[in-house]
Amino acid sequence: MFENLMTSPQRNVLDALHQLEETRRKVLFVTDEDGQLLGTLTDGDVRRWILGGGDLGGQVGQVCNTSPYVVKAGEDRDVIKQAMQRLQITAAPVIDDQGRVIDAHFWETLCADEIESHQRTLQNLPVIVMAGGKGSRLAPFTNVLPKPLIPVGEKTAIEVILDSFVEYGVDQFYLSVNYKSKMIKAYFDELEPNYRVDYIYEDKPLGTGGSLCALNGKVSGDVIVTNCDVIIKADYHAMVEHHRREENDITVVVSMRSYDIPYGICDIVDNGQLCAMREKPHYDFMVNTGLYILRSSVISLIPENEFYHLTQLIDEVRSRGGRVGVYPISEKAWLDTGEWRQYCETISQIKSA
Repeated sequence: MFENLMTSPQRNVLDALHQLEETRRKVLFVTDEDGQLLGTLTDGDVRRWILGGGDLGGQVGQVCNTSPYVVKAGEDRDVIKQAMQRLQITAAPVIDDQGRVIDAHFWETLCADEIESHQRTLQNLPVIVMAGGKGSRLAPFTNVLPKPLIPVGEKTAIEVILDSFVEYGVDQFYLSVNYKSKMIKAYFDELEPNYRVDYIYEDKPLGTGGSLCALNGKVSGDVIVTNCDVIIKADYHAMVEHHRREENDITVVVSMRSYDIPYGICDIVDNGQLCAMREKPHYDFMVNTGLYILRSSVISLIPENEFYHLTQLIDEVRSRGGRVGVYPISEKAWLDTGEWRQYCETISQIKSA
């Protein structure tokens, strides 16, 4: 129902980003207490605000589009469809004579054929899962099972990850494996999934990026690289669109994290004298989730058979004048299973979903 797309202009930006990702509609209708439309807020509006240095605690009224396309009740559907195509928007609020939101039209229902065709662009985009680590932070569990095969709900962690990409039409996966690799391969042999799984075998640990050199010249266009303990509940298609629109060589998917320190923080100068005190400060951070979109051409920069992290590749691309950008998602859209506390939180979130 469109009612869950309503939000207040006083709501903070981070909460609005959570709401956008939970509704999966990519738009919110900003209304006053009487339901009158004040504007629309898209995930693109929020990301531009964040990437421009805007405060996550800022208000929606500062960020939203105050002159959106609106529809009057009873307008012709073909006219609405043409307008939405021309404006490249995914939703249009329907208002009454008093300007109150009474309904909404969505691109996915007006233009089902076009949206299905559009989403198929991810079919030829391979996903590489870095699944070779020992998962020592999950010991003793990982003394028996490799980290990709730990249970997450009714499936293994790696199935949950791969299935999330399959929803977007991805059907080619590469698993970079080392620790207990035979167990991982045997599991997928028994599973017989309806997508293709190929393996990159590491004879020795090669870090978070070293094994990618095996794909140099074997993949083209863009590729997605993800850790095997990262579950992202966000729009992969929108991520790839952003990566291509910005003409990035690498796009790092980051999670917005906010921290409140419950103490007064003291700043001192070299001689130990207090120079400032900040009472219960608030900090906003962009945290690397472990999911990346890469132009396949940058894989050629990775040395063969050497321990190498993706952070080193990022530094190398930047030193050569390449473009490295970020794509922010909310904290709730990033589920981490890499250590026990985070794993337990992820299981709890999945059970309550």
